[in-house]
Parts: sequence; structure tokens; C-alpha cells
Amino acid sequence: MKAIIVDDEKHVREGLMLLADWEKHGIDHIMEAEDGEEAAALIKEHNPEIIFTDMRMPRRDGISLLKWLHAENTASKTIVVSGYDDFEYMRHAITYKSFDYILKPIEPDVLNETLERAVHEWREQAISKSAQAEESRVINEVRPLYWDQLFSALCLKKELSNDAEEKIEKEYGVHFSSVKKTAIVLSLKACEEDREAAAASIAGLCSEHLKDGVCFKNVNKEDELVLLLWKEKNPLAAAEEFIRLVKQKLKLNVLAVAGSTGIQLNETYGEAEAVLLTHDLRLKKTLAAPRDKGDKSLLHLFDFSNELKWAVQSGSIPQTEAQLVKIFAKLEQQHHLSLEQITLWEKQFELLRSNWIKEYEVSHKEGFYSGKAYWDSDGHFSMAKFKEEKTKEFTELITILSTVKYQKEKNNMQQIEEYLQQHYQEDITLQEIADKFYLSREYISRKFKQDYQTTLTDYLTGIRMEKAKSLLENPYLKIYEVAYGVGYQNEKYFSKVFKKYTGQTPNEYRQTK
Repeated sequence: MKAIIVDDEKHVREGLMLLADWEKHGIDHIMEAEDGEEAAALIKEHNPEIIFTDMRMPRRDGISLLKWLHAENTASKTIVVSGYDDFEYMRHAITYKSFDYILKPIEPDVLNETLERAVHEWREQAISKSAQAEESRVINEVRPLYWDQLFSALCLKKELSNDAEEKIEKEYGVHFSSVKKTAIVLSLKACEEDREAAAASIAGLCSEHLKDGVCFKNVNKEDELVLLLWKEKNPLAAAEEFIRLVKQKLKLNVLAVAGSTGIQLNETYGEAEAVLLTHDLRLKKTLAAPRDKGDKSLLHLFDFSNELKWAVQSGSIPQTEAQLVKIFAKLEQQHHLSLEQITLWEKQFELLRSNWIKEYEVSHKEGFYSGKAYWDSDGHFSMAKFKEEKTKEFTELITILSTVKYQKEKNNMQQIEEYLQQHYQEDITLQEIADKFYLSREYISRKFKQDYQTTLTDYLTGIRMEKAKSLLENPYLKIYEVAYGVGYQNEKYFSKVFKKYTGQTPNEYRQTK
């Protein structure tokens, strides 16, 4: 087999010569050309099976060469190699039946995988003598990518070129810039199947059942399709019926949200995206609408970092679970369980875990458990599964830290700090600690302040005050009960220390909660 590389840059031609595994693919004759003019002459003479061509070249550029190859109706497989991720170039490549479009800098794996497919397809066509049918198949595979790119771009901007307007009208029979349209975002987060295959199946079902609309893959968002409807008297009803078809015929679950009907695609899409991120997933809507957009504040895991850190570092799974129960309760009572909230939780947990892992100097080469199975068999969000997954992540972290903790020898100050955490309710004195750990009072004072940037007494006070704040959230506990609970026998002295620490009396603090 023969191949030709067409590029005005010598180093690019040399790079392709070196990177491609020609022998493996049975290519034993490789030619070079600096531009389309020189390439055309060589192609006429040698009729190569594989053609690599750049798009920007002097004399005759890649577009001109593609036009000529198309007019000549050659059986060669043409692979465009360009440094420009440009819709116009991609459109010409599709129009003139280029086999594929590779971006510079060239990755060896992509190059050889594309070359392998091109050689294989050429051989198949030569054997079956069905080159025309095969070319049609390639076009049909590439063509949807163009529409995905075009409509995805329109989701983010108002401008629509005259050329794009004409193409949409020719393809779909609608004057796109003036017709009212409704965007329905279909998220595949709840889909457990192969999401690429699921997206293709949903798009195919759309082409079968919806005449006035299109379903495209949003290239700007992972695992997201957009169902775009026009000329529908009741687009929400049509969308709900389509979602039922997806579930009934394809056995797939999607999160579906709609924007308001309007002229501008970017506006109806933007509204749908806002609903997708903020609506409460516990409502279990078949199709969430703009009225379902959430407006509650987000819960921040960082606000509970101290309590969680104490629980995790204690190595006690029950203690950590008890702390999580409180957080889950606040989450359910005061916030929406939205995709935005879930994403925020996941990001903040990863940061907390990373910090604690670094603090313990853990070298954990294996991947961490990442619980994301929040969906039930009907594709609806399950709070029970969310709690279960998040608890698993904390349990794994406790296990890892506990293992490291007991594998390494604890230094004296760590032991003292842990002793304070565990015995803060007792009347602890510096002398008692010195006796317990067989160290001098002076050494403990100096070393503890060096390691923790505060005195031992102030550190103990901080523990007690943070615990007190937590207890004060329980309206049934008396102030003296809170004081006793954190190691103070005198309620007035406790109140004095609490106000100095927080700037508020215990009662004032309780009223703010």
C-alpha cells in the first residue's frame, strides 16, 4: 500500500513519518508533498490509498485539495491533520468526505489508531466493492458531530451566522432565529448503563418520534443531552411523553429539566441549566420546570471541619457517624438536596480528606472510595443512598488514618493533645499531665506551644468552648448542664469564659442558633 503526506512544514512531515507504524499497516511506499499542487500530481501518478493533508498551505491549500479529491472520486482515505480546531475546516472536511480530522500536536496513539481504522476501512471497501456505501456510513457517523458542535455553541451565545441558519433550515425545515423553542436538558447522571451508548440510543429515539425538534449531545458538559423542541403547542407535555418513552423502550433513567419557551436558545438553555443545578432532587420530578428552581442556601462541610476532624482522628466510627447524623439532619431540614449541593459536598470533602491525609503524612497510592450511587432503580435521587455513600467515604478515611496512627510511634505532644480531647470534661492540671507522661511541666508548656501555637490551657479552653457551642444548640439543656458537660463546676465562671471566647454570653449565642 502507498501513502502520501501533504504539509508545507518539513518537521511535521518528518514527525508523521516517525510516529506512524507504517509496516504494521502494510504501507511500504510513503511520498511527501509540500502543498496541494505537488500532491495532486503525485496522487494522479501513484494513486495512494492513504492521504494525510494539512489545511493551511501555499499555492493549493487543504480545502482545495479536498475539493479536487472529491471531484476525482478517488477511493483513497484522506485524513486531515490540522493545528486549527475550526468549525469551518471541520465542515469542509465533512463535506468533502475526509475520513477523520486530527489536531496538532499529534499524539502517536491517536495517529496510529486513526491510520489503522483508515487502512482497515479501505481494505474492506476494496474487498466488498462497496466504497460508496462505506463513505456514506462514515459521513453519517461524522455528521452528527457537526450538529452537536453547532447547537452546543448556540447554547452559550446569541449569534447565528447566515451560513448556519441556512444549514439548519435545509436540514430541519425551520427558520431557527425566529422560531420559538424550548430547551430540555437531559442529564445522564442517574444512568447506570454505558453513557455513550445511552446518549446515542436517546438521540435515535428522538429522531423516530419527534418531528419538530432535535436531540444533541452538549459538548460543553459531561453526560448531558439537550432536547430542543420548536412548533410544539405544549412542549412540556411533549417532553414528558418522550422521557416516558426513554424509560419504557430504552430502560434508561434521566434527570430532565426544562427552560421557558423563547426565541433565544442560550436563554432557554441557561434557565434549564439553572433548574438542573438547584432544584430539590427529593421532589422526584419526571420533568422539573422553571418554577422548581431552588433558592435555598448551600450547606458547607467546611463549617463542621473541627467536629469532623475530632471525630475522624479519634478513630471511632460510631463517633463519626453520630456527627454525620447531625450534619445530614441539618442538610435535610434547612437545605435543598440539589446537584449543586452534592457537588459542593464532594469538593469540600475531597479537600478536607487531602488536608488530613497530609497532616498524618499518609502515603496512600491506591484510589479512594468515591461514592456516587445516589439513585434508586427508577432513577430518582435517594437520600438514604446519599447518606450511605458519604458515610462509607468517612469510614474508609478513618480506617486509613487509624492504621497509620497505630503504625507510627506517637510523639509526646500528640499523646497529650489526644488526652485533652478525650478528658476535657475533667479537672485537668498541668502537673497531672506532667506526672502522667513523665515530663517536666516546663518542657510540656514550651513544646506544646511550639507544636500547636497556643498554650495548653488555651487549647483545652478551645476544646471546651467548641463542645459547649454544640451543646447549646440543644434548647432542652440548661446553661449549668452545659457548663458541667464541658468540665466547669461553676456556671458563672463558665459564662465568663464563654463570653471571652465567643464575644457572646451562652444565652445570646443560643438565641442566634
